Amino acid sequence: MGILQDLVKDIPIPRMAKVKVNFDDTKIDDIGSELLPKLQREEILSRVKPGMEVAIAVGSRGLDRLVEITAVTVQFLKNAGAKPFIVPSMGSHGGATAEGQREVLAHLGVTEETVKCEIRSSMEVVQLGELPNGLPVYIDKFAAAADGIVVINRVKPHTAFRGNVESGIMKMISIGLGKQRGAEACHQLGFKYMAENVPAMAKLIMEQKPVLFGVASIENAFDKVRFIETLTPDEIVEREPQFLAQAKELLPKLFFDQLDVLIIDQIGKNISGDGMDPNITGRYPTPYAHGGPDVNKMAVLDLTHQTEGNANGVGTADFTTQRLVDKMDLEKTYANGLTSTVVAPTKIATTLPNDRETIQASIKTCNILHFEQVKMVRIKNTLEIGEIEVSEALLEYVKHHPRMEVVKDLYELEFDRNGNLF
Repeated sequence: MGILQDLVKDIPIPRMAKVKVNFDDTKIDDIGSELLPKLQREEILSRVKPGMEVAIAVGSRGLDRLVEITAVTVQFLKNAGAKPFIVPSMGSHGGATAEGQREVLAHLGVTEETVKCEIRSSMEVVQLGELPNGLPVYIDKFAAAADGIVVINRVKPHTAFRGNVESGIMKMISIGLGKQRGAEACHQLGFKYMAENVPAMAKLIMEQKPVLFGVASIENAFDKVRFIETLTPDEIVEREPQFLAQAKELLPKLFFDQLDVLIIDQIGKNISGDGMDPNITGRYPTPYAHGGPDVNKMAVLDLTHQTEGNANGVGTADFTTQRLVDKMDLEKTYANGLTSTVVAPTKIATTLPNDRETIQASIKTCNILHFEQVKMVRIKNTLEIGEIEVSEALLEYVKHHPRMEVVKDLYELEFDRNGNLF
């Protein structure tokens, strides 16, 4: 037995109970019947002229119903006599290559066949000007040459800064359409100033280029579309802060103020840009965002298959497994930090041989007197927290909480012969 194993071998792992967390699951079932009338309102329809070439900005995030939203928007523009095409709008994602960004869209289901629309992918940009602080403002070359621009995105809290505008239409305009150079420019001064720079860049672009409208969705706690709206440029500026406030109200959460240990089975870019959503974990990659539980020690056990080795976010945890580290693609992981300038999440957390010892190490170091009383929660990932596991020390709290109910009483966690969870 090695030194590390010897240090944690006697640390008890608590019995866990399965808990259902009740969130509002109201959602839109028929996207077309909800979105089409909003596209056809006079304020939107009057902006689309027959014959105009329209660039539709579609990003790399896994928006719910993205293919349908895009396809409905494409058909609306065609019916109005326009000639739409898709522009991948995702900053540096997809390896910062034209083909890589096209592939990212394909992974999300957006292809020329599924949305019946041409995709024009390039990393070339046009500089439109500078902000008063000297930051250059860029836009994709195809979008720059178009007669009109349409932007599709969901509105939600960002994971690294707080402001009136965070993730949404304006961020898609400023960073998504800016490609690699635009993303780097916006991140250049750090997340401390992101709340100022994102809307400032977006407003400059909207002043100089014909942004026709945005299609903004808000998702419920289960990442299903709860609300969708079309916005003119003036409405984007006026109403996006209201949408953000609504999105924050709908955000799923762990209903605990403080936890000794949080165990996360998997992280990945398909889960969150940060591997795991800091709005859920309470652990942020920068000091400019806040919210969520106060977690003493956090462990991540594995990567999703879809993240293809990108382990961005592992450094936000305290502990991880050798299994996760072996799956890491360092080039993909480090590219996140080099683009965003936030490199702490790409570091490798303290690594233990298997799940059991990683959990034991988390408990050993969580600064409590009696390990048997550890307040521990285990989740599959930060997208799926409708069902969680809680330790015995949290049971009474759960039983009296209006949003949680125990669905399976206390049991021992089961590990295979390699020390990994079944």
